[in-house]
Formats: sequence, C-alpha cells, structure tokens
Amino acid sequence: MRFLVYDRLLGIGDDYWIEDDHGNKVFLVDGKAMRLRDTWELKDAQGRVLIDIHQKMFALRDTMVIERAGEPLARIRRKRLSLLRNHYRVALADGTELDVSGKILDREFAIEYDGELLAVASRRWLTLRDTYGVDVVRDDADPALLIALTVCVIHLAEKEREDD
Repeated sequence: MRFLVYDRLLGIGDDYWIEDDHGNKVFLVDGKAMRLRDTWELKDAQGRVLIDIHQKMFALRDTMVIERAGEPLARIRRKRLSLLRNHYRVALADGTELDVSGKILDREFAIEYDGELLAVASRRWLTLRDTYGVDVVRDDADPALLIALTVCVIHLAEKEREDD
C-alpha cells in the first residue's frame, strides 16, 4: 500500500489529507490548535478518530505518544547513544520495539521491526514537488499506526532542527 503525503511543516492547527496511490483521501491529519502541547488526530475519510498523537509533557527528551481509543499504543523518541542523529526508537504498548532511521528531514527513512522492513517513506518515487510517499510493505502491518509514526518522527526531527 502506498500513501501520498503533501509535505508541509507540521504546525499546530495544520490539517492535511493523506491519499492512496489512486488519489482517494484515506487519512486526515487534524492538528489541534490552542493546546499546551503539540496534538493531532489521525482520522479516516468519514471523520472517525483512529489515532490520537500528542507530545508527552514533562519528559527529559522530546517524546511523542500515540493512543488508540484512549489506550497507549506507542511512544516515540530519538534513540539514545546513537551516532545517527535521525534514529528513533518506537516502544509499542505490547513491549515490541520498532526502529525508524534514515534522512528524516529529507523524507527518506525506513520503519523496521527486528531488522524486517515494515514501511518506507521516500520522495524518490514521486515527481510532484513537496510530496513524499509512505509505502507499507507488509500486508499485516497497521497503516494508520505507520502513518502516525511518520508524522511523529518528522515532527520530532523538525523540532530538533529548530532547537539547534
């Protein structure tokens, strides 16, 4: 499954659609303005909230939290003691860990579980300016979760660049 994301800086209150490779609107990233922390909802085409994304308050390192139906699903933060600046660790609620690494700011990175590729974000496939694709390579993967992870790591990388 390939999804197209029309790239822009994720700001508070920004809303944008994510389409499938046939041009159908699949997910809406709904930014929530006027909040104390960075917050988004990932909705389906009918407007149902699939995933809540927010910044964890009072964390030593920038951390994003993903919840589904009010239950924790994942926690994302930059990997400690990594020589690669663009390497993020995803701790799923069930104890599973995913790795996200690559050139996050260039939208060229991979999401892996135990060395096995789950999804790839890339601009290489596309000719449209300011667009990147998220290619979910495993049929049993959760596309909404992988899109949410993509939103989180890009936000964290952008925020880190602003802080430098």
